[in-house]
Amino acid sequence: MPSRSAIVLASALHVLRPLARLLLRNGVAYPAFATAMKKVFLEAAHDELLASGKKTTDSAVSLMSGVHRRDVRNLGRLAEPASEDEPAETPLNMASQVAARWLSQADCLDDEGQPRALPRGSGPGSDGDAPSFDALVAGISSDVRPRAVLDELVRLGMAEESGDGHIRLLAAGFVPRQGFAEMAQLMQDNLHDHLAAASLNLQGGHNYLEQAVFVDQLSEESARRLHAVAAKAWRQAFKTVMTEAQARYDHDRQHTPPGERNRRARFGSYFYAADNDERPS
Repeated sequence: MPSRSAIVLASALHVLRPLARLLLRNGVAYPAFATAMKKVFLEAAHDELLASGKKTTDSAVSLMSGVHRRDVRNLGRLAEPASEDEPAETPLNMASQVAARWLSQADCLDDEGQPRALPRGSGPGSDGDAPSFDALVAGISSDVRPRAVLDELVRLGMAEESGDGHIRLLAAGFVPRQGFAEMAQLMQDNLHDHLAAASLNLQGGHNYLEQAVFVDQLSEESARRLHAVAAKAWRQAFKTVMTEAQARYDHDRQHTPPGERNRRARFGSYFYAADNDERPS
């Protein structure tokens, strides 16, 4: 019977296979990855020691992580101190929030539940009960100019500004069509939280939602049709969860002290289809 360590290592190596391909395709070979992983193991060991109430000495971190004490000292000196300041809103963060509210707020949707084109600002020529784009941004934060958020959405291929003064949302969710760094950030955030939920469930004591539908022996045509069904199901789930998420966000901004608003939540969906040789459909 394999040990727990062997089981976890085998599972982790399988999970890392797509990541290894991504690294190689983008010029990151094993030596660079192995060196960078030292810091990841040191940070994880530090967190585990803190969680268990133990001292985070160089010796303790080295013993738990398996990283040599010399590297523990050197990497520790290079580490930047964590900032305690609340992160400021950025155009990218605001763009994601604006897109989410646009896709879930009733007065931003047409009769078929699709995002309406919004006038840029209020005044003559604005569309009835539809909020303006500027008002949508201002309803979330006054720290970032609506023009900066609009420029970010346009740059990412998520929105377009038409000649009649309206803004149209082009994406069915916050999924940039351009911007490699932004797409990489979304990948890292989504996969990190998915893996964190699965890992905590495996350790016991947590029961985060982490399930999937699996079927094999399909034709490529059937896989494509199933992808379309999955995308449709996600759009409905997105609206349901995003509406509640927005309501909770607005409620907490009004009724909860900033120091107590320290939780994040992520709900996602994915679809993947490939043959036995890992050639994607």
